[in-house]
Amino acid sequence: MNRLASGAFVLSIALLAASCSRKPETAALKPTALGAAIVESSGGKQFGQAGTSLPQPVVVQVNDQQGGAVTGALVEFSAAPGVAFDPASALTDSSGQVTTGVALGGMAGRYQITASTLDKTHKKLEVEIEEIALGYQQTLGRRLNEQYCDRCHNPESTVERVSNYDNLEVKPHPFTEGDTLNRITDADLTAIITHGGPALGKSALMPAWGNTLNKSEIEGLISYIRAVSDPPSRSSGPVHGKN
Repeated sequence: MNRLASGAFVLSIALLAASCSRKPETAALKPTALGAAIVESSGGKQFGQAGTSLPQPVVVQVNDQQGGAVTGALVEFSAAPGVAFDPASALTDSSGQVTTGVALGGMAGRYQITASTLDKTHKKLEVEIEEIALGYQQTLGRRLNEQYCDRCHNPESTVERVSNYDNLEVKPHPFTEGDTLNRITDADLTAIITHGGPALGKSALMPAWGNTLNKSEIEGLISYIRAVSDPPSRSSGPVHGKN
């Protein structure tokens, strides 16, 4: 075989290999029905470390004008750069729902996720869902909360933790209770955590943690409280939208 023929043979093999390794293009999804409304079913306001997947999927539902579930409507998800969806689009199932896994962006803050569909006039219908990405300090605060605080400040019991909330005569504020906690300064929160409730005239059921937590840990705990407050605090972090 001469050099020209040999070169042509090698080139044809390379092209054949490239064509075999190329992934087939995914066909565009085509809706078989159109809805009148799109709503969040579950998965909003979750907390997760920046750059990681949320613990639970996001579920949205498409309904008709009577509030009934619509099967076969196309739902598409979008968010700020860096947020990933699995899948990014899908047709609603027999219950009118679409479920997607969400991986947060690498920056801490609040991420606005948009789920959209079309109505019969081809007008875009949208629902916005907010998720919270925690930075390093806030993630430390979350771990401290789970270790020391959640048993009393969270009224919901889990398999891993039985809540003591209902047994307390004076009910502690959940850390998401922004209406109350946003009015307390960082300095006052530091005093309460360090020296206990009586330091600021609060309940003696709030113990002092100054001998257990160091300064940086208390700062991390306060940073976590600010990050998860609802409504958001002024120091809850940036909001990451589509634009």
